[in-house]
Amino acid sequence: MYLPKTIQKAIEAFNTLPGIGSKTSERFVFYLLHQSKPQLADFASAIASLKDRVTLCERCFNYSDQHPCHVCSDPKRDPQLLCVVAESVDIIALERSHVFRGLYHVLGGLVDPLHGIEPEHLRIRELLSRVMTEGIQEVILAMNPTVEGETSALYLQKLLKQSPIKITRLAKGLPTGSNIEYADELTLASAFEGRRVIH
Repeated sequence: MYLPKTIQKAIEAFNTLPGIGSKTSERFVFYLLHQSKPQLADFASAIASLKDRVTLCERCFNYSDQHPCHVCSDPKRDPQLLCVVAESVDIIALERSHVFRGLYHVLGGLVDPLHGIEPEHLRIRELLSRVMTEGIQEVILAMNPTVEGETSALYLQKLLKQSPIKITRLAKGLPTGSNIEYADELTLASAFEGRRVIH
């Protein structure tokens, strides 16, 4: 089927998004073609402003449009509880569960030697610094129950054992191989409430 180059280019742009195939990309583009110019301008502006207005929180490394981020600057949060996650998207899922009221630390990935991601590529040094200077009493390792998640959690556990803090892992409810990002609120709530002490 012939498509104008502009439409084809837009479809290819959507194809670069994770989990989006050609059919979905085509639906997106043709949906956008039916929108008014002001609606398209708002859509384009929202995407363009991501790089201009969103940065990493200097404390927890979550995406934010302010420093410190909304979580770090919330006085109702328990500063003695620190939940360590792989990516910012995990925080969204955990916040939806309404169970955790502490602070977060985003590693920026998981240890994965097969793909060239070693511990030094992650924000582990920053995590250890926070544990030593912020009066943290418990670190919750909230990694996905995958090989990479388990490897990362064991590595962090070994490093954190040198500190006199409680170290816990999320418990029941998260099946092996699953992603925190896709877990429902009840599953995450159960995993938090049943977390087990590992040090």
